[in-house]
Amino acid sequence: MFLVIGSNMTEAHPVASTFLKNAVFNGAQLIVFDPRKHKLCDIATLHLPLKVGSDIALLNALMHVLISEDIYDHKFVEFCTVGFDELKAKVMNYPPERVADICGIDAGIIRDTARRLAAVKPVMVCYTLGITEHTCGRNNVLSVANLQMLLGNMGLECGGVNPLRGQNNVQGACDMGALPNVFPGYQSVTDAAIREKFAQAWGVNDLPEQPGLMIPQMLEGLVTRQVRGFYIFGENLANTEPDIRKVEHELASAEFIVCQDIFETETTRFAHVVFPAAAWSENDGTFTSSERRVNRVRTASAPPGLAKPNWWIFKQIAQRMGHDWPSDSAQEIWDNEVSVLAPSYMGIKYTRLENNGLQWPCPNEDHPGTCYLHQNGEFTCGLGRFNAVDWTPPAEVPDGEYPLVLSTGRRLYHYHTRTQTGRCQGLNDLLGEETADISLQDASAMGIEQGEKIRVKSRRGEVTVKARVTPEVQPGMVWMAFHFRENCSNWLTNPAFDPVTLTAEYKACAVRIEKL
Repeated sequence: MFLVIGSNMTEAHPVASTFLKNAVFNGAQLIVFDPRKHKLCDIATLHLPLKVGSDIALLNALMHVLISEDIYDHKFVEFCTVGFDELKAKVMNYPPERVADICGIDAGIIRDTARRLAAVKPVMVCYTLGITEHTCGRNNVLSVANLQMLLGNMGLECGGVNPLRGQNNVQGACDMGALPNVFPGYQSVTDAAIREKFAQAWGVNDLPEQPGLMIPQMLEGLVTRQVRGFYIFGENLANTEPDIRKVEHELASAEFIVCQDIFETETTRFAHVVFPAAAWSENDGTFTSSERRVNRVRTASAPPGLAKPNWWIFKQIAQRMGHDWPSDSAQEIWDNEVSVLAPSYMGIKYTRLENNGLQWPCPNEDHPGTCYLHQNGEFTCGLGRFNAVDWTPPAEVPDGEYPLVLSTGRRLYHYHTRTQTGRCQGLNDLLGEETADISLQDASAMGIEQGEKIRVKSRRGEVTVKARVTPEVQPGMVWMAFHFRENCSNWLTNPAFDPVTLTAEYKACAVRIEKL
């Protein structure tokens, strides 16, 4: 069985969704939790169209049923987890009858869903940004993990909690330390011994003892001059961050901006220096996928013009700052640095990355890689920890002035801000402009026809866009993507953030629609 939560896999992860659909056609069951009735719901055993931002309430209600009906995995909970009593006390406050009012799902359906989940093992959970892009995104993920541990679906092949990464090397970037709180291999910057290890390896005297800034803090720091230099590497912040007007003001306030990218973007307009980088097919290196699989990437064509590999650009800058980094190729960087400094990759060498790659952790060169984590119920911290969390509403909810909730995401034919796909004529023929998806009921009540130009307004901005009247969207909801600049959903979205991860709440803000 698959449980897909907050993920329109058919459009956002079309390759992965093909494998899932093949499994369903071969007899696997599929349950989908999503406010929209997207294409994946057509083949689902069950679709629960919950209200935007009510995931924790629904997940707690499911666990309420599992515990109160005594159909959870007693053995796994007893021997492999801690914190069950606290979890039980919390979810007992979420009976399905109460949660039905919060999430809009009938109590009987909630009970039926819990029983279905308990009757099959393993169940694989897949989630994407529909879970994380909320002010309670971290707690959403904890709730998903709570459910899987309660069901005993951790440490099993085809089980677990599986975030489908939104880009081809998000996992690899995180693995390499592109996070403010860890060195490569998720080694904490607050650990003195770890800092000393990397200081020696990198030939420096000391390294920061505290985590660095996250993107919202960096952007705000440009205005206050807490941040004086800003290096933007492969990111189109002027289109992807919430409340574009606010972001443009922040970028325009910067003292010095460097952009490193393969094309000019809305963000490079603010740059003082732009470094042209080689694209993925013009580079040697590695990508790491959602399943922790490290794969080789080989050069298919030479970089055009002045474009250079990213590592080469970084090395040149370091050299001008007085550091002569010895590694002179992607292979040398991996074999001499990454696989030496990060225990999870010590067994992964370039010579072993032929064919299907290797999955970390891979601690030595005789190790075959790790197909799935938490085997035999053994977690990184010893036992799996239940984290009891409460449901909280979105930061901005509909009211009399803005009576609709806007949620955002991706469409099949374009990729993010169209930096790449916007240059492909065929894809522009398939989808040449943005739409605002609204329900049949709302369109009828407002007298809006299919394809009619409408104005969508929030407290931050407004866009003019064609209406797409569709049964995919429930009443009271508007859905848009962020692919097209002129009517990008991020003119409207709310710069409210999860207090821990500082992930923006792209999935919920209040809007109204006006006929033109």
